[in-house]
Amino acid sequence: MVRLRLDLAYDGGAFYGWAKQPTLRTVQGELEQALHTILRVPADDPDEPLRLTVAGRTDTGVHALHQVCHLDVGEATLERCVGHMGVPAPEALFRRLSRMVPDDIAIHALSVAPEGFDARFSALERTYVYRICDDARPVDPRMRGFVLPLDDRLDLDAMNAAAAMTIGLHDFGSFATPNPGGTTIREVKRAHWSRIPVSPLVPGLSDCDRAAGDTVHGRQGISGGYTVPAAESGLVCFTIVADAFARNMVRSLVNACVKVGQGRKDLDWFAEKMATPLREGSTGPIAPQGLTLEHVAYPPDDHLAARAEAIRAKRTL
Repeated sequence: MVRLRLDLAYDGGAFYGWAKQPTLRTVQGELEQALHTILRVPADDPDEPLRLTVAGRTDTGVHALHQVCHLDVGEATLERCVGHMGVPAPEALFRRLSRMVPDDIAIHALSVAPEGFDARFSALERTYVYRICDDARPVDPRMRGFVLPLDDRLDLDAMNAAAAMTIGLHDFGSFATPNPGGTTIREVKRAHWSRIPVSPLVPGLSDCDRAAGDTVHGRQGISGGYTVPAAESGLVCFTIVADAFARNMVRSLVNACVKVGQGRKDLDWFAEKMATPLREGSTGPIAPQGLTLEHVAYPPDDHLAARAEAIRAKRTL
């Protein structure tokens, strides 16, 4: 058997999450269907299940800029995808898969995984970002699929005071649901709210400058002083990094912080939720579209197996 590593991205808006479900469109379902077609393996083949293992199982409507999964496949089966391409089998599979997946999935890389690699258990940390357009500002309609609009002006100082309480090893039982046999104990390494400064797309160059004779890509601008802003200018973003996340954990933490930022809850309430890991209605998840899995980090190749073994152990405080 050969273990392959796949790096990919997807717009989660039209998916019912990552995990394969019999009657719903999911990222795993689309990928595995394409793999079965390319490698000419029946869907119910017990010897070649072509089952993907993922670094982070995203929920319905959640996006990924960088997701990682692995696939175990027989060498003879893998060679079927080469055909007349004249390239190594992993490269042939990468090309064919990239062409076959729908437009809301992008395959960034496909390679033979190093010894000991496990997409889920070898990961050192995952980084998520949640994006909000607050203060009743108009949302750029091009970004409506990955930004949450809010009418209130959020108090980022209060929200950062809440977020600071999450850093370290804690039981996030107030904000997450454990997997069967698992816990909601996780180690958060970084958690911070920030407002992206309003900045020009091209620093130091306005339409006035271009009208005076400067050009961008050979085109002279229009006078009047307008400067094209960067797309994320003014957005409120929550960046959180942890060794792993329990189900609904990020969106529930975001929702709790937003309630503090709106003045609907205070910091004492948030502290009590951290101190008493009890799931109840006031700490449910916020809407999914603002959340993106931005990055998954792994240790050096010679530490992959040891990391996977260590992370499989049940977490305790």
